Amino acid sequence: MPRQIGRYRVTSRLGFGAFATVWLAEDDALKSSVAIKVLADNWAHHADIRARFEQEARIMRRADSDRLVRVLDIGELPDGRPYLVMTYAAGGTLAERLGAGPMRIHPALRTAADIARSVAVLHGIGVLHRDLKPSNVLFDGERVLVADLGLAKAIAQASGFTVVAGTPGYMAPEQARPGGGLDVRADVYAIGALAYHMLTGRAPGVGEHGAGSSGSGSALRPSKLRPGVPAHVDKVVLRALHRDPERRWPSASAFAEALDEAADRAPEPGGPVRTKDSAKAGRRIRSAGRMAVAASALAAVLTLADSSGPVGSTAPGWVRVSDASGDLTIAVPAGWAQQLKDAGWDPARVRLPSGQAPGLLVGPDLAAWPDPASRVPGVFAGASRSLGSGQPAPALPAHADCTAHPARPVAIGDLTGWVRRWVGCGGTPISFSEVLLAPAHDGYGIYVQIKQVDRTDRTDWILESLRVRGSLAPQATGRGR
Repeated sequence: MPRQIGRYRVTSRLGFGAFATVWLAEDDALKSSVAIKVLADNWAHHADIRARFEQEARIMRRADSDRLVRVLDIGELPDGRPYLVMTYAAGGTLAERLGAGPMRIHPALRTAADIARSVAVLHGIGVLHRDLKPSNVLFDGERVLVADLGLAKAIAQASGFTVVAGTPGYMAPEQARPGGGLDVRADVYAIGALAYHMLTGRAPGVGEHGAGSSGSGSALRPSKLRPGVPAHVDKVVLRALHRDPERRWPSASAFAEALDEAADRAPEPGGPVRTKDSAKAGRRIRSAGRMAVAASALAAVLTLADSSGPVGSTAPGWVRVSDASGDLTIAVPAGWAQQLKDAGWDPARVRLPSGQAPGLLVGPDLAAWPDPASRVPGVFAGASRSLGSGQPAPALPAHADCTAHPARPVAIGDLTGWVRRWVGCGGTPISFSEVLLAPAHDGYGIYVQIKQVDRTDRTDWILESLRVRGSLAPQATGRGR
């Protein structure tokens, strides 16, 4: 980590991507925090990438709006890499908020309307964003800021785009066709996709085969995925997602007005978030509903960090996932339950005796999840007969770039063990919880790894939801939970 960038004192890393790293720094002269985006070394000498980086600064400076991240300063490191000094948004990203599942209807619509008004500012100066997605929406308190204009282009040049650019799930269909021609309605589609994600917990089209989809394309009505979404909200959002740009809202401003009107007629905040499970067949993800939690499921040695928070399998907005056998299940926030690997694991990955054992991995993007620095939450849970007393200790990940918390004991039914957490990984909100649970008698123990990407610790909530049945249940009692 650099100690200084220009006159700014670097304190931590906020995040990084393929093209740049963003650092949190202090402007000691003005007594304020800033975010500094530094172009990656391997791209600094690519003229086109460098030009895009510098163009982003010019666009943000020209817009100069409190609805967009502002450029406060620019500079160049001694090694030639350019950097942008920008507004620091302390409230995190929309992606982090969605990691806990869908938002309540009223705030989701208001947030989408704010995003639309922010994008309208860009359109007002003749610029398309082209890459709206949850990680590019920031919060300064509750004020919405749109960021990352690296793919932004002048609307006047839209008919000449020859390269596909954007993020699948939020990218308008015409963006996937080189030379297809774009206008402001491409960004309207992306805002609609963000609204859909906030309402349902997933981007439109994910896990769908077309059944029940509307004329707008592959997206199911939000109310199909989340009972309680009013029909007028379905109509407003799906119009933005129509495959034909001519049938979308004509502008971001028009969409913002429609979202505000829909919010005025929508349920106020405070009602529970409930979603239907519409995942692909074979995922074995089912709604957690209102199942009662057995009092014996968690011993007194484990106490909830926040008794008012959601508790595993009973909380609205959480879903239960299982391995292929159905004997190992756990509940996670609905926003995490987009992809599932349920075929088991080899305990040799933590240096236990090799062999196939029940296990599952769940998260929104399992291809990115293994990267410790990726902002992708998720849970791995694996069973092993070698996780017992007298057995060799497994070799768990070291998490060297994180701050370790002391281990604490935990007991879940007939399984006992410990939890250890690593936080502040790489100077970000990313954290890891490593959990080892051993059986009181002969049988399977459980290894759990929980990766979280915001500052809410759900470790105890997730562990409380853990259930083992059938062949995995303690042999001394034969009792499943």
